[in-house]
Amino acid sequence: MQADKIKNKGQGRLFKNEYLETMTKTHPLVIFSIYLPIIGFMLYYGITYKGMSAGQSILLFAVGALSWSLFEYLIHRYLFHLVAHTERSKRLVYTMHGIHHEFPRDRERLFMPPIPSFILASILFTVFKLLLGVQVFAFFPGFIAGYLVYGSMHYAIHAFAPPKFMKALWRNHHLHHYKYPDKGFGVSSILWDVIFRSMPRKEKA
Repeated sequence: MQADKIKNKGQGRLFKNEYLETMTKTHPLVIFSIYLPIIGFMLYYGITYKGMSAGQSILLFAVGALSWSLFEYLIHRYLFHLVAHTERSKRLVYTMHGIHHEFPRDRERLFMPPIPSFILASILFTVFKLLLGVQVFAFFPGFIAGYLVYGSMHYAIHAFAPPKFMKALWRNHHLHHYKYPDKGFGVSSILWDVIFRSMPRKEKA
Protein backbone atom coordinates (compact mmCIF):
# COMPACT_ATOMS: atom_id res chain seq x y z
CA MET A 1 0.00 0.00 0.00
CA GLN A 2 1.29 3.43 -0.94
CA ALA A 3 2.11 5.82 1.91
CA ASP A 4 -0.34 8.44 0.62
CA LYS A 5 -3.20 5.96 1.11
CA ILE A 6 -2.35 5.21 4.73
CA LYS A 7 -4.67 6.73 7.32
CA ASN A 8 -3.15 7.19 10.78
CA LYS A 9 -6.52 8.11 12.27
CA GLY A 10 -9.91 6.45 12.12
CA GLN A 11 -11.07 2.91 11.52
CA GLY A 12 -11.98 1.03 8.36
CA ARG A 13 -15.14 -1.00 7.85
CA LEU A 14 -15.28 -4.53 6.46
CA PHE A 15 -18.96 -5.48 6.67
CA LYS A 16 -22.27 -3.65 6.46
CA ASN A 17 -23.76 -6.01 9.04
CA GLU A 18 -23.02 -4.67 12.54
CA TYR A 19 -22.70 -8.13 14.09
CA LEU A 20 -20.16 -9.29 11.50
CA GLU A 21 -18.30 -5.99 11.80
CA THR A 22 -18.05 -6.38 15.58
CA MET A 23 -16.56 -9.85 15.10
CA THR A 24 -13.62 -8.35 13.17
CA LYS A 25 -12.39 -6.45 16.23
CA THR A 26 -10.97 -7.44 19.58
CA HIS A 27 -8.95 -6.31 22.60
CA PRO A 28 -5.68 -7.95 23.76
CA LEU A 29 -7.24 -8.93 27.11
CA VAL A 30 -9.86 -10.99 25.30
CA ILE A 31 -7.20 -12.99 23.46
CA PHE A 32 -5.10 -13.47 26.61
CA SER A 33 -8.16 -14.63 28.56
CA ILE A 34 -8.75 -17.32 25.93
CA TYR A 35 -5.22 -18.64 25.42
CA LEU A 36 -3.48 -18.35 28.79
CA PRO A 37 -5.81 -20.96 30.37
CA ILE A 38 -5.29 -23.22 27.34
CA ILE A 39 -1.51 -22.93 27.68
CA GLY A 40 -1.66 -23.73 31.39
CA PHE A 41 -4.06 -26.66 30.98
CA MET A 42 -2.07 -28.29 28.17
CA LEU A 43 1.20 -28.11 30.09
CA TYR A 44 -0.49 -29.50 33.21
CA TYR A 45 -2.20 -32.28 31.22
CA GLY A 46 0.97 -33.29 29.40
CA ILE A 47 3.05 -33.53 32.59
CA THR A 48 0.38 -34.99 34.88
CA TYR A 49 -1.44 -37.42 32.59
CA LYS A 50 0.90 -38.06 29.65
CA GLY A 51 4.13 -38.64 31.54
CA MET A 52 6.10 -35.75 30.06
CA SER A 53 9.03 -34.53 32.15
CA ALA A 54 9.51 -30.88 33.08
CA GLY A 55 12.76 -30.73 31.08
CA GLN A 56 11.14 -32.23 27.99
CA SER A 57 8.22 -29.82 28.32
CA ILE A 58 10.50 -26.79 28.60
CA LEU A 59 12.48 -27.84 25.51
CA LEU A 60 9.36 -28.48 23.42
CA PHE A 61 7.82 -25.23 24.65
CA ALA A 62 10.90 -23.32 23.41
CA VAL A 63 10.82 -25.14 20.06
CA GLY A 64 7.13 -24.28 19.76
CA ALA A 65 7.79 -20.60 20.39
CA LEU A 66 10.58 -20.56 17.79
CA SER A 67 8.30 -22.37 15.33
CA TRP A 68 5.69 -19.67 15.83
CA SER A 69 8.19 -16.98 14.83
CA LEU A 70 8.82 -18.81 11.53
CA PHE A 71 5.09 -19.33 11.00
CA GLU A 72 4.49 -15.64 11.71
CA TYR A 73 7.06 -14.66 9.09
CA LEU A 74 5.77 -17.05 6.42
CA ILE A 75 2.08 -16.16 6.68
CA HIS A 76 2.87 -12.46 6.84
CA ARG A 77 5.08 -12.60 3.76
CA TYR A 78 3.26 -15.13 1.57
CA LEU A 79 -0.39 -14.99 2.69
CA PHE A 80 -1.05 -11.53 4.11
CA HIS A 81 0.92 -9.92 1.27
CA LEU A 82 -0.32 -12.24 -1.45
CA VAL A 83 -0.41 -10.54 -4.85
CA ALA A 84 -4.10 -10.78 -5.75
CA HIS A 85 -5.46 -10.52 -9.29
CA THR A 86 -9.22 -11.08 -9.01
CA GLU A 87 -11.65 -8.83 -7.16
CA ARG A 88 -12.57 -11.66 -4.79
CA SER A 89 -8.95 -12.42 -3.89
CA LYS A 90 -8.19 -8.71 -3.49
CA ARG A 91 -11.12 -8.45 -1.08
CA LEU A 92 -9.85 -11.46 0.86
CA VAL A 93 -6.33 -10.03 1.18
CA TYR A 94 -7.73 -6.66 2.23
CA THR A 95 -9.93 -8.31 4.88
CA MET A 96 -7.04 -10.38 6.26
CA HIS A 97 -4.37 -7.69 6.31
CA GLY A 98 -4.89 -4.83 3.89
CA ILE A 99 -7.20 -2.95 6.23
CA HIS A 100 -4.45 -3.00 8.85
CA HIS A 101 -2.04 -1.39 6.39
CA GLU A 102 -4.61 1.27 5.53
CA PHE A 103 -5.43 1.97 9.20
CA PRO A 104 -2.25 0.88 11.04
CA ARG A 105 -3.15 2.61 14.31
CA ASP A 106 -6.57 0.98 14.71
CA ARG A 107 -6.01 -0.72 18.07
CA GLU A 108 -9.04 -2.98 17.72
CA ARG A 109 -7.49 -4.80 14.77
CA LEU A 110 -3.98 -5.47 16.03
CA PHE A 111 -4.83 -8.99 17.25
CA MET A 112 -6.70 -11.58 15.18
CA PRO A 113 -10.34 -11.63 16.39
CA PRO A 114 -11.33 -14.53 18.70
CA ILE A 115 -13.43 -16.67 16.34
CA PRO A 116 -11.06 -16.89 13.33
CA SER A 117 -8.15 -17.09 15.77
CA PHE A 118 -9.67 -20.08 17.59
CA ILE A 119 -10.59 -21.82 14.33
CA LEU A 120 -7.02 -21.47 13.04
CA ALA A 121 -5.59 -22.59 16.39
CA SER A 122 -7.83 -25.70 16.35
CA ILE A 123 -6.69 -26.63 12.85
CA LEU A 124 -3.02 -26.16 13.75
CA PHE A 125 -3.40 -28.15 16.96
CA THR A 126 -4.91 -31.04 14.99
CA VAL A 127 -2.03 -31.00 12.50
CA PHE A 128 0.59 -30.83 15.26
CA LYS A 129 -1.15 -33.60 17.21
CA LEU A 130 -0.95 -35.89 14.17
CA LEU A 131 2.74 -35.08 13.75
CA LEU A 132 3.91 -35.01 17.38
CA GLY A 133 1.52 -37.17 19.39
CA VAL A 134 1.55 -36.41 23.12
CA GLN A 135 4.46 -34.01 22.68
CA VAL A 136 1.94 -31.54 21.27
CA PHE A 137 0.90 -30.73 24.85
CA ALA A 138 4.22 -28.93 25.38
CA PHE A 139 4.95 -27.82 21.81
CA PHE A 140 1.58 -26.17 21.18
CA PRO A 141 1.59 -24.08 24.39
CA GLY A 142 4.97 -22.69 23.26
CA PHE A 143 3.56 -22.01 19.81
CA ILE A 144 0.59 -20.14 21.28
CA ALA A 145 2.84 -18.28 23.73
CA GLY A 146 4.83 -17.15 20.70
CA TYR A 147 1.61 -15.87 19.18
CA LEU A 148 0.79 -13.92 22.35
CA VAL A 149 4.26 -12.35 22.36
CA TYR A 150 3.87 -11.47 18.69
CA GLY A 151 0.42 -9.96 19.26
CA SER A 152 1.65 -7.97 22.24
CA MET A 153 4.65 -6.68 20.30
CA HIS A 154 2.46 -5.78 17.35
CA TYR A 155 0.03 -3.92 19.59
CA ALA A 156 2.82 -2.07 21.38
CA ILE A 157 4.59 -1.09 18.14
CA HIS A 158 1.44 0.55 16.78
CA ALA A 159 0.18 2.01 20.04
CA PHE A 160 3.22 3.18 22.02
CA ALA A 161 6.64 4.79 21.70
CA PRO A 162 9.51 2.27 21.67
CA PRO A 163 11.70 1.56 24.68
CA LYS A 164 15.36 2.18 23.88
CA PHE A 165 16.35 -1.50 23.78
CA MET A 166 13.62 -2.36 21.24
CA LYS A 167 13.91 0.55 18.81
CA ALA A 168 15.13 -1.78 16.04
CA LEU A 169 11.87 -3.76 16.02
CA TRP A 170 9.79 -0.56 16.02
CA ARG A 171 11.87 0.85 13.18
CA ASN A 172 11.67 -2.29 11.06
CA HIS A 173 7.91 -2.62 11.37
CA HIS A 174 7.29 1.06 10.65
CA LEU A 175 9.52 0.82 7.59
CA HIS A 176 7.42 -2.18 6.52
CA HIS A 177 4.24 -0.12 6.84
CA TYR A 178 5.36 3.23 5.50
CA LYS A 179 8.15 2.59 3.01
CA TYR A 180 9.01 -1.04 2.26
CA PRO A 181 5.88 -3.26 2.34
CA ASP A 182 7.92 -6.01 0.63
CA LYS A 183 10.46 -6.07 3.49
CA GLY A 184 10.46 -6.52 7.26
CA PHE A 185 7.88 -9.31 7.68
CA GLY A 186 8.99 -10.32 11.17
CA VAL A 187 7.24 -8.51 14.01
CA SER A 188 8.29 -10.26 17.22
CA SER A 189 11.77 -11.02 15.82
CA ILE A 190 14.05 -10.00 12.96
CA LEU A 191 15.60 -13.51 12.85
CA TRP A 192 13.84 -14.75 9.72
CA ASP A 193 14.17 -11.42 7.92
CA VAL A 194 17.92 -11.77 8.39
CA ILE A 195 17.95 -15.41 7.27
CA PHE A 196 15.74 -14.81 4.22
CA ARG A 197 17.32 -11.44 3.40
CA SER A 198 14.17 -9.36 3.69
CA MET A 199 15.44 -6.79 6.17
CA PRO A 200 14.46 -3.19 5.33
CA ARG A 201 17.28 -0.72 4.85
CA LYS A 202 18.72 0.79 8.00
CA GLU A 203 17.28 4.27 8.07
CA LYS A 204 14.85 6.25 10.16
CA ALA A 205 11.18 5.29 9.82
